[in-house]
Amino acid sequence: MSLANPQAPHDPSDTVSQFSTIRDVSWRAPFSWLKAGFRDLLRAQFASLFYGVCFALMGWTIAFFNGASYGLTLAASSAFMLLGPILAIGLYHLSDQLEQGKPPSLRASLTVWRGNMGNLSLFALVSLIVALIWARASAVIFAVFYNTGLPSMGDFASAALTLENLEFVVVYFGIGLLFAAFIFAISVVAVPLMYDQKKDAITAVLMSLAVVAKNPGAMVVWALILVMLISLGFVTGFLGLIYTAPIAGHATWHAYRALVPPPAAERMRMH
Repeated sequence: MSLANPQAPHDPSDTVSQFSTIRDVSWRAPFSWLKAGFRDLLRAQFASLFYGVCFALMGWTIAFFNGASYGLTLAASSAFMLLGPILAIGLYHLSDQLEQGKPPSLRASLTVWRGNMGNLSLFALVSLIVALIWARASAVIFAVFYNTGLPSMGDFASAALTLENLEFVVVYFGIGLLFAAFIFAISVVAVPLMYDQKKDAITAVLMSLAVVAKNPGAMVVWALILVMLISLGFVTGFLGLIYTAPIAGHATWHAYRALVPPPAAERMRMH
């Protein structure tokens, strides 16, 4: 049973012990998480694809309202994906149910955030602020390097692929990488922790950073896999997100279970 009792008193020593027992995994481990995520998609197809459709709809909505400016669309889409860990909490719940041998419930997954609403809301707010800062920074970068007007999509793609405007490519993607790396580092296991163990937002973020620090090789591979999944969704006009977003969400749950040991009380029950 993975859900902690939200009414149980919090033992600070248990959190300390969890920091010291964060698991060290091989750089190959992310591939097993990806496989497990795909398996969960197949086992809970209806509920998983519901979330996938929601991700795709959000992408299409962003593109529709910013259709006149692909620069804003790129920034908003990137910002939207920075919020992915929060938006995928329902997928974590589905994987949790499957892990416990229970039938996955879409209805239950839609309200699971209520179990730790305060801390999840705080984390979502921080992520949203970072996402908005990146969206603004992206617009400023375009304005600085293309002060005669926004280039056509073809010109932008040419600059990115052929390195015609190397300074722009380095600055735009370099700053974007910093934002993405920051969000990845603080969120890689933070939301599953807040859902599963009812951790407060600060503790969850610190444990997420500790996981990254202890497993740099595996985290680089895992980040690349996530980028690949999301990129597949983007290059298909967001249609691919119907499948890639649920896989990423389910796989993130398995990454969390592989990296973070359960609380001491749960370990005692398991034995």
